[in-house]
Amino acid sequence: MTGKRRRSYEAGHRAKFLVVVDDTPECDRAIYFAARRAARTGVSVTLLSVVPPGEYQHWLGVGELMQAEAVEEANEFLDAASARVRDIAGLEPERVVLVGNKSEEIVRHIEEDEDIALLVLAAGTGSEGPGPLVSMMAGKAAASFPIPVAIVPGHLTDEEIDALA
Repeated sequence: MTGKRRRSYEAGHRAKFLVVVDDTPECDRAIYFAARRAARTGVSVTLLSVVPPGEYQHWLGVGELMQAEAVEEANEFLDAASARVRDIAGLEPERVVLVGNKSEEIVRHIEEDEDIALLVLAAGTGSEGPGPLVSMMAGKAAASFPIPVAIVPGHLTDEEIDALA
């Protein structure tokens, strides 16, 4: 993946930590880590929620209604995540909602925003594995990804993250 050159630390730019927000229990670990680390390093936080595209429904605009409901739900997750960032670090995060395939939209957003310096994900602790995004980032995609990825273990406590961030 080649894209825009990172400009995060150049004059007129400000580095951003990107956190993918969803309804997984481990998501809070990524939010907590990013907020603490951002506050300590003078970086901003961007919270991203990706809504899957609605299936084609042409009858009475059902597809559009379903899409609007999904975007509303994503904004509710971002409301909670934004409040958490404010509580943890006193920062006002940037919020982004995109519609599409999650991994493709994450990469596209990173490519378009040259100030994103780090993607922060949290690994799930369940028996089903670390999660699809973490698995993708730890696999083949890692070699060609445009920015570093921080993977926060989902079992870490606030105190343990404080010691690391």
